[in-house]
Amino acid sequence: MTSTSHPRDLRTELESLTTEAFRPELADIDRLPTLDIARLMNGEDATVAGAVAARLPQIAAAIDAVAERMARGGRLVYAGAGTAGRLGILDASECPPTFNTDPSRVVGLIAGGPDAVVTSVEGAEDSRDLARADLDTLAPTPDDTVVGISASGRTPYAIGAVEHARARGCLTIGLACNPGSPLAAAADHGIEIVVGPELLTGSTRLKSGTAQKLVLNMLSTITMIRLGKTYGNLMVDVRASNDKLRARSHRIVALATGAGDKEIEEALTATDGEVKNAILTILAEVDGPTAARLLEESGGHLRAALASVG
Repeated sequence: MTSTSHPRDLRTELESLTTEAFRPELADIDRLPTLDIARLMNGEDATVAGAVAARLPQIAAAIDAVAERMARGGRLVYAGAGTAGRLGILDASECPPTFNTDPSRVVGLIAGGPDAVVTSVEGAEDSRDLARADLDTLAPTPDDTVVGISASGRTPYAIGAVEHARARGCLTIGLACNPGSPLAAAADHGIEIVVGPELLTGSTRLKSGTAQKLVLNMLSTITMIRLGKTYGNLMVDVRASNDKLRARSHRIVALATGAGDKEIEEALTATDGEVKNAILTILAEVDGPTAARLLEESGGHLRAALASVG
């Protein structure tokens, strides 16, 4: 149902949120020299990592639950409006080139659809029905995870996505920047990164957005580590889709194996440019098809494939 809150009620609600609080000590910020404003802003940003650190146990628990489901073939779906939705789409779009995931495995939904990535779509964030409809296009299953993202923790689109996903049996995560938020309460895993009032009153693309970006980085990156998408801190599932990534692929194989350029190029050629497979052919001294079989048998985990050949 679309929100029908009275404007006065909504103003009262916003005034109660830490992310919307007015800071009188910054009332003359526009009169300060540019360097002083930059120092203030940088000082504000420096507090965000500490706010995230305070919620690391909740973040880790959520990641383990996500990884368990994705290992069974589930998807990771982000849902948000405005800045929060854009951050989800950004994180989702970076998974295929970084971890060679199918684009359908990590998905970002934004209130108002693709147009809302670059322009504001009026009223979209106020609709729970829109969130349900957007989610239903993905035909969610109990192996999927839906992450509702909202700085205020009260955005109807994000809450609607989480509520609908939970009703469909999905794992749900609510990422907000206010304590006691309806979004966190609606989810299996509530993660509230309380960053405090913004430098510009209510501009949650600042500290709140930074906090959300840090948490989304953790959710996707550590999940992919758990899924065997890395070998140590090397991106062994990187997709070599351009010259820079082809050079990076070569370097990753070199760092993992210590092999020379000629052997690396031969290994990459024998494995159609698959970095993980190339590393396995060198370290295990097997051919390309054998490397592919060993990795398939180990669920894509390079360490397990190496251990299987002694």
